[in-house]
Amino acid sequence: MEPAVRFLFIARGMRGFGDGFATIILPAYLTALGYDPIRIGVVLTASLLGTAVLTLAVGFIAPRHNVRALMQAGALLMALTGLAFPIFQQLAVLAIIAFVGTINPSTGDLGVLIPLEHATLARSVSDRERTRAFSHYSLIGALSMAFGTLAAGVPDALIHEGIGKLDAFKMMFYAYAVLGFVCVALYWQLPRSKSEQPSTHTPLGPSRGIVYRLAALFCVDAFAGGFIVQSLLALWLFQKFSLSVSAAGLFFFWAGVLSAFSYPVAAWLARHAGLVNTMVFTHIPSSVFLILAAYSSNLYIVLGLLLLRSALSQMDVPTRTSYVMAIVTPPERAAAASVTAVPRSLASSISPALAGALLMTTIPGLPLIICGALKIIYDLALLSAFRHHKPPEEA
Repeated sequence: MEPAVRFLFIARGMRGFGDGFATIILPAYLTALGYDPIRIGVVLTASLLGTAVLTLAVGFIAPRHNVRALMQAGALLMALTGLAFPIFQQLAVLAIIAFVGTINPSTGDLGVLIPLEHATLARSVSDRERTRAFSHYSLIGALSMAFGTLAAGVPDALIHEGIGKLDAFKMMFYAYAVLGFVCVALYWQLPRSKSEQPSTHTPLGPSRGIVYRLAALFCVDAFAGGFIVQSLLALWLFQKFSLSVSAAGLFFFWAGVLSAFSYPVAAWLARHAGLVNTMVFTHIPSSVFLILAAYSSNLYIVLGLLLLRSALSQMDVPTRTSYVMAIVTPPERAAAASVTAVPRSLASSISPALAGALLMTTIPGLPLIICGALKIIYDLALLSAFRHHKPPEEA
C-alpha cells in the first residue's frame, strides 16, 4: 500500500470517529440548550451551507496549491470547531460556528476535506484498483463513524457520575477537537508528490459538461437526503419514541456497521453489473424501506426497516466517487470532486430547516417520505442519463 493511501485511510478513520458521535451529540446538545426542532434545523442548515461554500473554494484552489497544506488547514479547522462549540450558547453564534466549522450532520461523505482526499486517493492507485480503493476508504469511514456513534453514549455515563448534562456534551466537543489535531499530524506525514506542486491546469476542461450534468442530479439526491441527515433522524427518534442518546448511539452503530460492510459488496457488484447499475439498483429498495418506516408506529419495526435501509443506501458512495474520478482527466479530479460535492452540500443545506418544521406537524414522519420519494426519482433519472456512459474499466 502506498504511504499516501495508508495515511489517508488512518485520517479518514479519525475523522469518521469524530463525525460519528458529533452528529448525535449536536442535536442533543442543542436540545439541552432549550432549542426546538426548527431552530436546530437552522443550525444544521448553516452547517451544510458552510460545507458547500468551503468545499467549492477548496476544489477550485486545489489545482494551484499544495494539497497536503490544504488538508492540514482543514484538519486544523476541525480542531477549532470542537473548541468553539462549547464556548457559546446563542443561536446566531452557534449557527456561525456551524457554518464555518466541520461538524457535518450527515453521514460523512460531505466536507471540505473530501475532494482533497478523493483526488489524492485516485492519483495514488490504478484504474483497476480505483473502485476497490474507494470501497476500502468508505468502509473505514463508515466503520469509524459506527464506533463513533457508540461514543455518543459517553455523556450519559458522565451524567451518571454526577457531571452536568451540558458539561458532559462539551467534553465530547473537546474530544472532537483532539481528533482534529491528530489529523493535522497525519496529513503532515503525506508524501509531497510532483503532482501536488502548484499547477496552471484549468480546474475543469474537457469534462465540464458531464460533470455539471452529474452535479445537477446529485443535487436532487442531496436535497432529498437533507431531510433525514443523521442528526435529524436521531432527533425524530428522540421525539417520536423517546429514545435515549445511548440507545440512539447503539442503533446508529449497527446502522453504520451495515453500511460499512456494504461497501466491499458494492465494489464486487460494480465489477459485475457496472458502476451506474450498482448505484441505482441498490438505492431504490433502500428508499422504499425508508418510506415504510415513516408509516410504522412500532419502534422495533422502524429500527428494523432503517437497518435494512442502511445495508443498501450507502452502496452508491464508493461507486459514485469512483465513477466521477473515472470519467474526468487526472488534472480535473480535485475540481470534479468539488463541483459534484458542492451542489450536494448546497441542496442538502436547504432541507434540514424544512425537515425541522415538518417534525413539528401532525405527520412527523413526512421528512422520511419526501426523502424516499425524491431519491427514487433521482435514481431513475441517473439510470436514464448515464447507463451508456462507461468508465475505462467497463469500456
